[in-house]
Amino acid sequence: MFGGERLARIGAFTPEFPDAEALHRGLAHWNHRRLAVGTPDPDWRAELSDDARMKRIEGEYVEQFRDHILPLVSGVPTNADDFVAWFEQLQETGPGQDDPLFDWLEGAASLPDLQWFLTQEAAGEAGFDDLVAMTQVKVSDRAKLELARNYWDEMGRGAAAGMHGPMLTRTTQVLGLTPTIDSTLWQSLALANTMTAFATTRRYTYQSIGALGVVELTAPGRVACVDAGLKRLGVSPSARKYFALHAQLDIEHSKAWNAEALHPLVSEFPDCARFIAEGAVMRLICGEQCFDTYRAHLWAHVHPVVYAAE
Repeated sequence: MFGGERLARIGAFTPEFPDAEALHRGLAHWNHRRLAVGTPDPDWRAELSDDARMKRIEGEYVEQFRDHILPLVSGVPTNADDFVAWFEQLQETGPGQDDPLFDWLEGAASLPDLQWFLTQEAAGEAGFDDLVAMTQVKVSDRAKLELARNYWDEMGRGAAAGMHGPMLTRTTQVLGLTPTIDSTLWQSLALANTMTAFATTRRYTYQSIGALGVVELTAPGRVACVDAGLKRLGVSPSARKYFALHAQLDIEHSKAWNAEALHPLVSEFPDCARFIAEGAVMRLICGEQCFDTYRAHLWAHVHPVVYAAE
């Protein structure tokens, strides 16, 4: 549908960021700084100038990406029922679906393999709860309520022990993972950078809603495989809780997101269907690129003949 390797050629490359890896490491470090809780700083003017420069670079990257996927979304339906049906088909036909990596993680990967995989995933994790919170600003009421319900689940419905973000943090701690930006493949950083660009930029609100929605739609099967692989290797239920929970909860989240966010938004503003579709397809392409790169790393030493034949 859209080869992941093409994303390496999309971006506002400059002398400072001469290639995709430099670009996405730069964006990742900038996102880490700008989203952190801060305090008043006498150098705020210089920081603001740097933010403006980085926002332009981020915008060039997103707009070039949008141009590349235009043929995939130019004909999406603008009738709400038809659009939701199109969107739900992405679970079967979208980029990166049914990737063989996940069957391998479930049935054959070693613990070090899964630790490496989860380190990449954790470092590229943009924080679903924060992305939803930033996206819902000024969204129309019915969709806003659905995003709020989703956020409340992410927050453990008010119980600290049930918060999803800390659950993932506990997994990384139990498994001894130390994710960092500079030790993470740029493809994983690109995924997080794309999601963050959508959620923090108001002109990409619909793209963010599509990207978040397609995560809910397509994640359950993959996280179930990860959970099963960790269980096979004797990892405790408490360390697997994040994956076991999302394997079930995201199925219900997806149904509600499609019915209560996507359908009313497209009914109210049919032209937004294309923008929601863009976000969904771009998110799936970023995931596909990650899976391709993960397999190249993980299978190089266990399936060299199989991988070379692909």
